[in-house]
Amino acid sequence: MKPIQMVDTKTQYLKIKGAVDSAIQEVFESAAYINGKAVQDFTHALNNYVGSKHTIPCANGTDALQIAMMALGLQPGDEVITPSFTYIATTEVVALLRLKPVFVEVDAKTFCIDPQSLRQAITPKTKAIVPVHLYGQAAPMEEIMQIAAEHNLYVIEDNAQAIGCDYTFSNGTKKKTGSIGHIGCTSFYPSKNLGAFGDGGAIFTNDDVLAEKMKMIANHGQSKRYYHDVVGCNSRLDAIQAAVLNEKLKHLDAYNDARRNAAAFYNKAFANHPKITTPFVASYSTHVYHQYTILLNGVDRDALVNYLAEQKIPSMIYYPVPGHKQKMFEAFGLDQYHLETTDWLTERVISLPIHTELDEEQLTHISSTILNFLK
Repeated sequence: MKPIQMVDTKTQYLKIKGAVDSAIQEVFESAAYINGKAVQDFTHALNNYVGSKHTIPCANGTDALQIAMMALGLQPGDEVITPSFTYIATTEVVALLRLKPVFVEVDAKTFCIDPQSLRQAITPKTKAIVPVHLYGQAAPMEEIMQIAAEHNLYVIEDNAQAIGCDYTFSNGTKKKTGSIGHIGCTSFYPSKNLGAFGDGGAIFTNDDVLAEKMKMIANHGQSKRYYHDVVGCNSRLDAIQAAVLNEKLKHLDAYNDARRNAAAFYNKAFANHPKITTPFVASYSTHVYHQYTILLNGVDRDALVNYLAEQKIPSMIYYPVPGHKQKMFEAFGLDQYHLETTDWLTERVISLPIHTELDEEQLTHISSTILNFLK
């Protein structure tokens, strides 16, 4: 059996090595490393895939969130609602822009933002909501957009973990996550479902005005060269990463299917086990399994992690310290938060290896090892 990894980007690359190497070589030969044809081609292909009107590539997913918030004209002290149970980047940019992060609960089944908790957190200072499509499935976007419309709020989708996920509205209409809110943001960090060979990100919107503003912000605030209309930053997707991503985008649906197949294997292996709750998939969403995250019931999680490591099986705990308990946010008065569901989840979740290259032998070994520990 080949070694088990949380993410096997090397084997994935080897399967498309010829196409990727050729695409990179074309960039070298063109010498167009910044905003060249490779970037334009990938931007066009990604825009068609996601189904948004505009796609703006940028340097990474964190920049995507920052540029989105800058484009909305939010002012210091404005409140931005986010789930506490997510990666720190989602709320880090809120604080960086001198806005106020407001943490809310997630649903115990989906791990995504809880609409009831969202409603309760809205104040006259609330200006935006950042739902996170955590682990690979969609937040309840139809209800979130309804809440936003009622209170005249912006919605910025954090789609870093769910590119390729489909959302089905109550009328049967389907959209890709990232194309539903006022702005969508994603990351191409190497371990993502659509991962670069370095950093990268993108922003999506159907709003012409916001699109032009975000393009300017990402390029030093320029409307044209040397004419700077707004304060911006320097956030570009380089051509080499774009060339890689353009080749990998052709395989994204197959990559997501491979992840679903691995998840289905795990689900069957752990079915009805009293100490394991397998991932719940909401009726309105598909799941692209950026992470395969289970809930442990009455299990010593640290002991399981150590046992798996001894068997050369990696595992991860996302996220052991939620946002409302992070020291970096102390200035925002963390004592006010009592997020019982979030705290409960952080003590019980564990993520298992999930990627496009897992084979049945590896999956059998992982699942049987866990079941053996739980005897």
